Amino acid sequence: MSGRIPSPFYIQNTSDNTLLGDILFPFAYDELLCQKIGEGAPAFVHIWRHEKAVVLGLRDRRLPHVEQAMEWLRLHGYQVGVRNSGGAAVSLDPGIVNLSIVMPNPGGKLEFKEDFELMYSLIRESFRKLGLDADKGEVCGSYCPGEYDVSVNGRKLCGISQRRQTKAFIVNAFVAAEGHAVRRGELIRSFYELATGGNLEKDVPVVEPETMATLAELGGYGVTGKTFVQALVQTLQEWGGTIGRHPDKPSMQELERMAGLLRSRYDSREPAE
Repeated sequence: MSGRIPSPFYIQNTSDNTLLGDILFPFAYDELLCQKIGEGAPAFVHIWRHEKAVVLGLRDRRLPHVEQAMEWLRLHGYQVGVRNSGGAAVSLDPGIVNLSIVMPNPGGKLEFKEDFELMYSLIRESFRKLGLDADKGEVCGSYCPGEYDVSVNGRKLCGISQRRQTKAFIVNAFVAAEGHAVRRGELIRSFYELATGGNLEKDVPVVEPETMATLAELGGYGVTGKTFVQALVQTLQEWGGTIGRHPDKPSMQELERMAGLLRSRYDSREPAE
């Protein structure tokens, strides 16, 4: 798998400090670098955490009472945003490690499973360094369920989504490293209860919080978010990555413009696919 992220690539790890404020900033960062990577800049991997946010999928934004549900989240101190990749609602906090692989796609290929497999391989190899064996496949009852859910002992720890541009793409993952997995599940279940007006037979995940877990819970003593990030960075270095900020990192003005564009494009009742 080491040759599948074009070397040299950059490993940008900001997870030592949790992000505050606009949850769309890290997504805007990846979007801008995806454009530059499509024009020939080197690939990169982005590792980050956010203090308190809920990120919705495009279908979530179309639910009949979603605006009331989003306001309820904001009143409880959550940043709320709609991401431009696939998947459904996820809860972010300091115990969740977020991960993006941003790579060129010069041929404009549409085969997405190879890219999901790449992220799964990275997560699996990093889990192995912590003594955990990962499986893939949808975990029924989890939030943001999908074919590439990553689980240990049948309980979901990670979800994967993707965003494609013309000449580059982004694969995103959230990894529940520590904290309260069941509480996150309860939060997302409450969001869907509000957003559907109590009609959970709509096309939303049926969330059973006990299907979720964390690395710290399943890995035992000594497994934390920090040790996972260390294992992740070690794996990426073995694959040929270089630690450091991307040389084409966007400016604050670019980030603000892109975050505004993402909000206007996707945070509407009928967002474009």
